[in-house]
Amino acid sequence: MAAINAQEMVDIYLQAEADLLQGGKDVQLGGRRVTMAELPQIRAGRLEWERRASAVARGGRSGHSLASFGE
Repeated sequence: MAAINAQEMVDIYLQAEADLLQGGKDVQLGGRRVTMAELPQIRAGRLEWERRASAVARGGRSGHSLASFGE
């Protein structure tokens, strides 16, 4: 099985979230059945993978810059 990258994981979480919100009582996520009650965990997982995908897009940089004052 090929490794899944961060953006693919974001897409998987988005699809699971959309499926639940469109009336599905449960969906498969990574070989595991999840229910509407687990929507907060799905959203938290999506946010984590979005952060990872963003870090990859920035080349691993934090996105914060450092300022030097007075020198």
